[in-house]
Amino acid sequence: MSNKEVKAALKSARDAIRNKEYKEALKYCKAVLKQEKNNYNAWVFIGLAAAELEQPDQAKGAYKKAAELEPGQLLAWQGLANLYEKTNHADAREDLVNVYQKLMELYESTDKQKWSEVCKKLVELYHQEKKFLQVARSWHKLIKTRQEEGADNNELHQLWQRLVQLLAECVHLQDNETQQLLLGAFEQAVSSSDPIPGEEHQKLYREFIQCLSKFPHEFPRLKKVCEDMMVLYPSVSYPLEVLCLHFIQTGSITEEAVECCHKLLNVDSRSGPALIGLGIRSLQEKKYEDADRNLTEGLKQTNQCSTGWRYLGETQLKMHKFKEAVHSFNQALKTLGQLNEPSSSQQQKNLIHHFKAEALIKIPGTDTAEEAINSLDKILDINNDPKLIALKGRACLNKGLANEALKVIEELKLAHPDLAEAHYVEGLIYYTQKDYHQAETSFQRAIEKEAEVADFHFSLGLTYWFINEETRREKTKALTQFLKAAKLDNYLGSAFCYLGQYYRDIAGDKSRALGCYKKAFEKDSMDGEAGAAVVDLSMELGDLETALAVLTEVTERASAGRAKWAWLRRGLYYLRAGQHSKAVADLQAALRADPKDSNCWESLGEAYLSRGGYTTALKCFRKAQELNPKTIYSIYKAAAIEQILGKYKNAIAEYQHILKKSKDYVPALKGLGECYLMMAKSALADYLDGKALDYIEHSLSFLARAAKHCPGVSCLWKLLGDACSSVCVISPSKVNVKVLGFLIGQNADKYVLKKSDLLSLGGRCYGRGLKLMSSPNMWCDLGINYYHQAQHLTTTGSNKNETSELLEKSVQCLKKAVRLDCKNHLYWNALGVVASCKGDGNYALAQHSFIKSIQAEQINVVAWTNLGVLYLTSGNIEQAHEAFKVAQSLEPSYLACWIGQALIAETVGSYETMDLFRHTTELSMHTEGAKGYAHWVCSTLQDKTNRNTELYRYNILQMDAIVAAQVALTKYTERIQNDACAFTMLGYLNEYLQLKKQAADAYQRAVLLLKNSEDKDKYNIAMRNYGRSLCALGHCDAIQAYVSTLLTEFDDIVGIAQVYFKKGLFQESQKAYERALSLTDCEQDKACILTALAILEYKQNQVDAAKTLLFKCSILQEPNMESLQALCTLGLIKQDATLATAALKELLKHSKREDNVYEKCLLTSAVYALQGRNLAVQRQVSKAVHSNPDDPGLWSLLSRMVPRYTPKNAKGGAVAGTIAHILGLNHGKKALLNTAVNQLALGYHVAEDEKNNALKNIQKAVHLSPDDPSAWAVLLAACHAENTIVCLHNTHHKRTNLEKMFVATISAKTKEKNFPASHAQSLEEWSLFQAVIGLNETGRTSEAEALCTKGLKNFPEQPTLYLLLRQVQCKSLLQSHKELPDAILEELRKAVMSNSTSVTAWHWLAQVYQSQGMMVAAEMCYRKSLQLASQQGSWSGKLSSLLRLAKLALEVCMANVSNDHWPSLVQEATMEAMKLSLCPVGVLFQGLLQYSRKIGSRETRRMLERVVYQLGYPETVVSVARWYLLRHLYAKNDYELIDALIGNAKANGDIRTLELDKKLSAAAASS
Repeated sequence: MSNKEVKAALKSARDAIRNKEYKEALKYCKAVLKQEKNNYNAWVFIGLAAAELEQPDQAKGAYKKAAELEPGQLLAWQGLANLYEKTNHADAREDLVNVYQKLMELYESTDKQKWSEVCKKLVELYHQEKKFLQVARSWHKLIKTRQEEGADNNELHQLWQRLVQLLAECVHLQDNETQQLLLGAFEQAVSSSDPIPGEEHQKLYREFIQCLSKFPHEFPRLKKVCEDMMVLYPSVSYPLEVLCLHFIQTGSITEEAVECCHKLLNVDSRSGPALIGLGIRSLQEKKYEDADRNLTEGLKQTNQCSTGWRYLGETQLKMHKFKEAVHSFNQALKTLGQLNEPSSSQQQKNLIHHFKAEALIKIPGTDTAEEAINSLDKILDINNDPKLIALKGRACLNKGLANEALKVIEELKLAHPDLAEAHYVEGLIYYTQKDYHQAETSFQRAIEKEAEVADFHFSLGLTYWFINEETRREKTKALTQFLKAAKLDNYLGSAFCYLGQYYRDIAGDKSRALGCYKKAFEKDSMDGEAGAAVVDLSMELGDLETALAVLTEVTERASAGRAKWAWLRRGLYYLRAGQHSKAVADLQAALRADPKDSNCWESLGEAYLSRGGYTTALKCFRKAQELNPKTIYSIYKAAAIEQILGKYKNAIAEYQHILKKSKDYVPALKGLGECYLMMAKSALADYLDGKALDYIEHSLSFLARAAKHCPGVSCLWKLLGDACSSVCVISPSKVNVKVLGFLIGQNADKYVLKKSDLLSLGGRCYGRGLKLMSSPNMWCDLGINYYHQAQHLTTTGSNKNETSELLEKSVQCLKKAVRLDCKNHLYWNALGVVASCKGDGNYALAQHSFIKSIQAEQINVVAWTNLGVLYLTSGNIEQAHEAFKVAQSLEPSYLACWIGQALIAETVGSYETMDLFRHTTELSMHTEGAKGYAHWVCSTLQDKTNRNTELYRYNILQMDAIVAAQVALTKYTERIQNDACAFTMLGYLNEYLQLKKQAADAYQRAVLLLKNSEDKDKYNIAMRNYGRSLCALGHCDAIQAYVSTLLTEFDDIVGIAQVYFKKGLFQESQKAYERALSLTDCEQDKACILTALAILEYKQNQVDAAKTLLFKCSILQEPNMESLQALCTLGLIKQDATLATAALKELLKHSKREDNVYEKCLLTSAVYALQGRNLAVQRQVSKAVHSNPDDPGLWSLLSRMVPRYTPKNAKGGAVAGTIAHILGLNHGKKALLNTAVNQLALGYHVAEDEKNNALKNIQKAVHLSPDDPSAWAVLLAACHAENTIVCLHNTHHKRTNLEKMFVATISAKTKEKNFPASHAQSLEEWSLFQAVIGLNETGRTSEAEALCTKGLKNFPEQPTLYLLLRQVQCKSLLQSHKELPDAILEELRKAVMSNSTSVTAWHWLAQVYQSQGMMVAAEMCYRKSLQLASQQGSWSGKLSSLLRLAKLALEVCMANVSNDHWPSLVQEATMEAMKLSLCPVGVLFQGLLQYSRKIGSRETRRMLERVVYQLGYPETVVSVARWYLLRHLYAKNDYELIDALIGNAKANGDIRTLELDKKLSAAAASS
């Protein structure tokens, strides 16, 4: 190829490259190279094309070939540069540096601009490679070139600033030349900056100073630059801060440094470096408070200064703030760790660890000791300083490793025998082991080696302090050492504390001690011991203000849970000052600091107690007792609070607990005496005199014990006097109180005192107390005691002179009390009461005293009442009324003033008298009020003419007056036992309440009181009453009682006639009645006697004579209701419906509608029952209840009639019984029994309703009437019903083995009650049948058979028992499902035929036939039972027979027997049953019939759901329906309805259905 062709090919290659046809270009170039191997342009073009085709290796080779061919040409070098710039590879960067250098060499003489560009690229490449020296040199060359070219100042400034930026990174990695070039660049950049001063210039200056601060050896230069900047920018603090930080880092705080710090503070008063610098200076000058303050404040502003933290730690270490020092050292280490300069900071770290270990060692505790050892180990690995080893020994000692510490110190002593610290630590080891003599030697050696160490002297002082507790000389030696220690270390607070202790306890100089403690507290405000001593000594010296100021300062500064001592002492200060709320707050704060301090809890309890917070105080004392079980004080205070709250039994238990610990603890004995006394007063207020006497005896016992141990305490004698005087209201016959012989000057253990002796003892106790301390209160008590003694003597009828003497003493004592305290209204009132009783009564003095009492206390209801009584006694009715009225206005609930008004009303004959007396009994119990009200109630009851008046209904019936008066009078007679009138009224009221025995007792007491009375009329009346009550009880003594009345009065003769009748002496009774008949002219009395004679004739089986007498009564002008009732009853007994009906009509015709409602209703119902009109029986009683809804007797009668005559209405019967129980107590007992019977008829059992069921109610009835055999019989039936339900639910029997017990109990109760023989026999037979059935059903066949056999012996004429025996004997045969022989079947049929009128007998025979597969015979038996039930009118028998018949037919149908007779029989029987009653079982049977005939049909589901979801159906019935419905739904795969049914089963606890669901769902899942 010619040259021309070569040029053409190169031209074509250039064009191809321009057109980006690089492969074509390669072809042209290769063609050229074939011709000319060293063609420069061809190689360059190949490099360019290969580079664009991403063939870097080919391009690199081509460019290098070209550069070798012509090194002075630019194209190849430029291509290489471009190629390397695109390749990010380490080797490529090395080659690129060479390429750039070659390009700079080529451009230097030809193109300065390109040279500059390449130079900048080269610098950037050096910078990336961190070749800072080459960066600096190359950039300096660039700047020099630009200067030569005449670049302006701004461009040069930018170049210098760029050089600074390039070199400012990683200063610590640069060599000295580079650093100098950097500093030079900073100087040039600062000097070339424009404008000056300016923001950019200031920023550059800051960067320059910051850079210089990194070179410690450049401090002169740094100082000059900072000064220059300060000249230009005097308000900028940065240069001063840098200088200060330099001084801080070097630790050289010279005068120059201090001046610099002050200048900085002038610029910025809160500058951290300045404050830190001044703090270090203060530390060097040993001004530790200033150092601590400045360093702390400075580090708040500059918290990354590790040196500052270290110096702060040193300062705190000097000031003995060890915990704060540890924190500061930790901050220093943390800051150093963030600097990441191990070479420069390791020495500082070692130093910090050293100081930290010293601080940790000074803090007690194994954790801090362990931390100290860790810190020392970090240093000891590098530096085996013996002092550090000694520190480690101390740390081991603090950790409790004394042996290891001793080992370390012994090794250290061998290596360094002159080391003072080694001897010091050795002394500490001996001191810890209480080897004080060895410790003394070691400490002395340490001081010999180094005498200016405060700790050495302090430890030696401690050794002397404890070496001998009793030797004052040793304490003096300790004083010397403590003084030296305090002089050497002014912050050693413990030294000052011991100095204070010495001056306080040894020298007795409290002022100097206070000064020492103050010094200790000033040095360490956290020293609780010193602070507490300052406060305590200040208070002892009377400087309360200083003490309070210290406490306030500490508490205000203390954080939560700190400074317990201060909170406690300030709380106690406030408690003493009476500021209880503040005391509570402070003591609570003290407890937050230490919740386990029992003393704090006690103090808090005292504060709450003083504030009136008794409940909270009680909790506090309980907590204190819990924390310190040995304390007695907490228990005592808790008991005292219980006593204040009136919880005397709890208080007594606490006091007794104290006495177990300390049997002679007088406060507890006193507390017990007070509690029993208060309980006695409460019992007396409730008229429980017997209980009160027991309490008084206990009170005297404990108070006497206390007085025996502390006879000089007057309050104990006063309490003894109070206890003795409290018996003043109790009947003398009751008072027999045991007292310690000590009280009456005897040596015997205990003496029994009567009332008079006890009152006298009370006076002597008051006298003893007055000898110890004369007080008006005790003079008043003594006067009242004398008054009570006089009252007692008056009651017992003793010498009047003695009584007058006692009253005179009483007046004198009360006058003494008034003279001592004339403003006390109680003393004046007591004087008035006594004065009104003195002799004939000094009414003037009494009136004066009451008026003075009222003047002393305006709201004085007692004095006004007493004044009213005084006026009433004097006959001044109007003035008495006004006085009582004022008393009522002052306190409407005060009882005595109402009694006064009632007495006035009674005096003037007001109709309000009874209301007023009743009001007094409602307010409270009072003897006068009780007797007054009882008198008016009895008077009203004796007036037979007012029975139908509104006043009678209100006063007697509506207000329940008889019961209220009886209760009040019972309490009255308990207190006043010599009032025959009261006992007579009480007996009368008891008779009204049917309390016969209580009435007899009351009448007997009246008889005994009147036995020796001169008034024989009263005695005869009492005997008559007593005889009547004995007659009611059936006692033989009634005859003697009546005989003693001489039998001259009509009432006495009638009474003895009744007694004769009750005793069965009919002839004597008849003679007495005939005598009475001859004495009376009253038609009504004659009718009553004729009726009684008729009853006597009937008792002697003279029925016709009885009828004649009763008919004679009925033809009188005024027919007697009782005789008509007797005639009707006679007709009922003799089953004479005509006679009974006629008598009833006559009775109803002559009686008023509202009279004798219960008796008329009972007789009418009995007549309807005799006529066979069962429904009319219930309607008659219901009608009476409707007319008289508040009569419990009628409700009870209704509940009794329903189960017998209309059992289908048993639900209503149960409700009636419940209402009767609520309305009246007397009828309520029987009503509970009737309620249970109705609930049994309804099937109400525990599973249906846990709270209201037959078993619960009959249990209550038995509890109320345990002697009623009927109740026990119903309880037997209820248990049997519950056991039957248990069998149905297939659960465990809860009431087993009770049948025999019930039978025995019922038999015993019938004998005790003396029931009529027929009634008793029927009850016993029924219970026997029920028990045998129960035993038989529970599988105890042998016991049932034995019981039945025993019954046949007692009742041989009972075919029912014979049938029952056969049933028991055949049970096992029937359960075996074997075919019975015809002979046995015939025997069983004969047994049933012998009881052919028994519905249940035919039921049992039907079951026998059914077990033998004789369905038709079973059907006939059921039909026979149905026929019998219809004939007998037995609703339950008919329903039971129909359902059993339906069940029989249903079982045949479910056995898939194809016969239309049985399904139709099911339908027929259930329909008839549902006509009788709403019958859930009938509905169930119809549903099951549908289930058996048309399984899967919609009608089946509808009928079964009717049972399942119908409210009110028994769960036993619903459970069966639910079980079959679930099977039906699974057959239909109706899972939505299944879920609903299962939810219903869960809600009702139907376990059987849930178990079936599990089985069916598992079967469905497997299929």
